[in-house]
Amino acid sequence: MEYVTLSNGVKMPQLGYGVYQVSNEECERCVRDAISVGYRAIDTAQSYHNEDAVGAAVAASGVPRSELFLTTKIWIANGGYEKAKTSIDQSLKNLRSDYVDLLLIHQPFNDYYGTWRAMEEAYKAGKARAIGVSNFYPDRLIDLCRFVEIKPMVNQVETHVFNQQHQAHEIMVKYGVQHENWGPFAEGRKDFFTNPMLVEIGRKHGKSSAQAALRYLLQRDVVVIPKSTHKERMIQNLDVFDFALDDQDMAAIEALDEGQSLFFSHYDPATVEMITGLVR
Repeated sequence: MEYVTLSNGVKMPQLGYGVYQVSNEECERCVRDAISVGYRAIDTAQSYHNEDAVGAAVAASGVPRSELFLTTKIWIANGGYEKAKTSIDQSLKNLRSDYVDLLLIHQPFNDYYGTWRAMEEAYKAGKARAIGVSNFYPDRLIDLCRFVEIKPMVNQVETHVFNQQHQAHEIMVKYGVQHENWGPFAEGRKDFFTNPMLVEIGRKHGKSSAQAALRYLLQRDVVVIPKSTHKERMIQNLDVFDFALDDQDMAAIEALDEGQSLFFSHYDPATVEMITGLVR
């Protein structure tokens, strides 16, 4: 495993296991499988409703807590100082841990400044080793960075070969924020796994299209969190540190970038109404 060093000196695995849309019933088995094959970073969230399963899997894994990197995210419904503060303690209880390694604001809505104050307190109290945000576009990331005591250490945003986030990446680098992705396989959209370019580059290195896509992001200094419920795919997704893409490969994959989301835009009023409406 390779690691990135966050702005506060904390080391974070560059590849982790995501549990978005993994049911609580199936999640414990999946996380135990992931840890057993070598994953040391697990990404969950309050809104995934599977923190309990992640906590149970970690407890049963036999791997010391200090060797694992757990991430969770505060949901919009828990926005604001008081609610966020209470929700952080509940997440720790769910995860059966005194701390999380990374605590994120899940969406840039509701009173996220109040939420951030609660996160800063949690960080100072040792309840979170690092704090950051998710789905913060450059404008809101810059705004937050300029007006808080402790700057975000991570920003997790949709990033894959069809939406490579080059401008957002530059802003993150400028403000010392680690770029982390969600949706590295674009959830299979646009025939991701059979894309001729990715298939050919993967074949060139004795790898799959998915492995080529992950390797591309890793070489751009992006932390990736692929998800699979199948153990053999978990192993394959982890097996991306024994080869490197050359300049020609990198340029070919960069040309796949369409520069826009395949899912939703936080600049779209309808999207904002939809996401914020989830808490009513």
